[in-house]
Amino acid sequence: MKLFLNEASSAASRVRIALAIKRLEVETQSIGIFGPEAESRQEAYRKINPQGLVPALVTDDGRLISQSLGIIEYIDELRPEPPLLPSSLVERALARSVALAIASEIHALLPPRVALQLQTAFGATAGSTADWGRHWVSEGFNAVESLLASNRRGAFAITNEPSVADIFLFPQSVGARRLGVDLSSWPHIADVVTRLETLPAFTENAPAARK
Repeated sequence: MKLFLNEASSAASRVRIALAIKRLEVETQSIGIFGPEAESRQEAYRKINPQGLVPALVTDDGRLISQSLGIIEYIDELRPEPPLLPSSLVERALARSVALAIASEIHALLPPRVALQLQTAFGATAGSTADWGRHWVSEGFNAVESLLASNRRGAFAITNEPSVADIFLFPQSVGARRLGVDLSSWPHIADVVTRLETLPAFTENAPAARK
């Protein structure tokens, strides 16, 4: 398998964390994602992933899997132990709910292509783009905090074992702190992140700072 990624991407960080938990090694290729001429926006990469996004996984038989949740669930079924989804039906659904709340309602508004569009089409400054990010992180974390408060039944986001909910939450928390967002406003999120910071699979695969 071959994974196309960028080390600063929180979406790619999710997949790297999942691979580390599974102790599964794959070939990787870094793709530039920043700026109007980014490698991810070029025709050569779009022939690999028509969305022009990272991560993207090409399987052993040459098929493309895009979107981090799709890749992670593929990895989870390919190597079932340790599982990345809880054992009970409702807890699996809850873990996916948290993951999708982050991927769809927070991260979707923050990637480089959104910032680029805000700046080129609407004249947004770096400062106002950062304000935009802090606003949507705060809105999203308010909802995620409520989900955790209602459904958390263990040390981590859903149960006593890290799941896809934690795999999505941790990289988003790293990005939030880099935007100057104080996690103490969300005690469940802050507690879960503190616990995840003791796990090498998470800390060693956190999103790198943008260079």
